[in-house]
Amino acid sequence: MAKTKRLKSSFKIQRRLMCELPGLGKPGAMDRRPYPPGQHGNTRRKFSDHSLQLIEKQKVLFHYGLREKQLRHFIKRAKKGSGSNWTQKTISLLESRLDNVLFRASFASSIAAAKQLCSHRKVLVNGKIVDIRSAILKPGDVVSLKDSCYQNQVFMHAQSVKRLELPLHLEVTEKDSKPAILVKDKPPGDANPFPFNENLFTEYYSKRG
Repeated sequence: MAKTKRLKSSFKIQRRLMCELPGLGKPGAMDRRPYPPGQHGNTRRKFSDHSLQLIEKQKVLFHYGLREKQLRHFIKRAKKGSGSNWTQKTISLLESRLDNVLFRASFASSIAAAKQLCSHRKVLVNGKIVDIRSAILKPGDVVSLKDSCYQNQVFMHAQSVKRLELPLHLEVTEKDSKPAILVKDKPPGDANPFPFNENLFTEYYSKRG
């Protein structure tokens, strides 16, 4: 029952945002009902500028499994240093998170499944256990799993239902004859695997500091 509720909730989120979010691990939300949920979901609706900006923010929150406070932390971090495009820097940081790298390399079928691998201390970075899913990986880092996890249903299911192509900044290689993920480079600022209006996202947070 709980699994069914989560599935319906994931579908509603994606339909409300009119966009498939791969990080939720629930494909097909827009196949049968390509319109928002609710009594008036199938009617033409007008959106205010604020509503459109909010939609872009929510895409990022739901896909990456973040809370508002966490997202603001990454935005604040992205605004530091050189370069003016902090929105692209934010996306690059989010794509560099350990849980996201596990998901993008099909070691987990969703961001939530990747989080579970981390919290259960099943993930190694450069040979050491890392249980912080928000850890930012750097070029040259190698991510692997404990030996027993390669026969785990979470890993095997993710491998059998790959939804996304491996991004160019990652490479699946081998470590001790087991699959491992090599971080080759920093992710580009447009690496997010869902439709995203960068300008609307920037406008939303520019008004809110």
